Amino acid sequence: MTFRTLGKTGFDVSSISLGTWQVGGKWGEPFDDRVADHIINDAIDAGVNFIDTADVYSAGDSETAVGRVVRSRSERVFVATKCGRQINPHVNEGYTPAALRGYVEDSLRRTGLETLDLIQLHCPPTEVYYRPEIFGLFERLKEEGKIRHLGVSVEKVEEALKAIEYDNVTTVQIIFNIFRQRPAELFFREAQRRNVGIIVRVPLASGLLTGKFSAQSTFGKEDHRHFNRDGAGFDKGETFSGVNYALGLRAVSEIRDLFPGEDNLAPRALQWILQFPEVSTIIPGASRPEQLTSNLSTYALPALTESQRSGLQRIYDEMIKPEVHHLW
Repeated sequence: MTFRTLGKTGFDVSSISLGTWQVGGKWGEPFDDRVADHIINDAIDAGVNFIDTADVYSAGDSETAVGRVVRSRSERVFVATKCGRQINPHVNEGYTPAALRGYVEDSLRRTGLETLDLIQLHCPPTEVYYRPEIFGLFERLKEEGKIRHLGVSVEKVEEALKAIEYDNVTTVQIIFNIFRQRPAELFFREAQRRNVGIIVRVPLASGLLTGKFSAQSTFGKEDHRHFNRDGAGFDKGETFSGVNYALGLRAVSEIRDLFPGEDNLAPRALQWILQFPEVSTIIPGASRPEQLTSNLSTYALPALTESQRSGLQRIYDEMIKPEVHHLW
């Protein structure tokens, strides 16, 4: 396990941490508390000390599980959650200080924690980033002892750049992986200059970069990889990083050629992200304990060779970049 500083929070966090969107089972399946507790405890046993959740994950069950396990442990584990996605319709006008305060207080009740280490605005509409009164609310919540720090989870690089203009934004959660490289161009540099922590989500492109999917793979009707490929439920960039599934499979086939004999490409995808010192932590999810083991095996890998790095860059530049780079 290695640790990196999470920007101006000052938290030293595990460089590979745990995202809990699907911690209680696969997307679309009923939440299983036993599975969630198993995975979260295993993560902490392995040295993971940063766990990311949200109030909308499994209708609050994820927050409850995270809080339950963290409160049962003696280790210092940093808990990050998110608020705002409950607003329906999810529009700028729905974002009010009163509504957001209510969501934060609900998260405190579900987790059973006295203070939230990090609360993040959960991919709000772009207009919200231009409303200082929204960001000011979290200063008051900090003064009241309900939160320690504010962060944002964003869809677009432009939103990330706007968010970090607010001094009290300490972290940005953003999609970054072999298939989504634009954040490294400008945003990483600006975040580093302002000492903003970078939390990388969707590091495996919704599992596409594990190399375990094929044209015959199927997903349950409640799984976003089934219904959201064109953005029917939320931003399509959250699903397979916005990459056309068939194109993604072709690209992964070429990636596989760079790593002969390695059936599971997930650790290599995480290793590629950790090359960037600006990244504070990666939050891959796990719906089974063995997926957590796979993610943490990244630390045991031999370093990427120059040939592998250049090969990955070529695949992105030639196959993926024309389709997605300009969109997010």
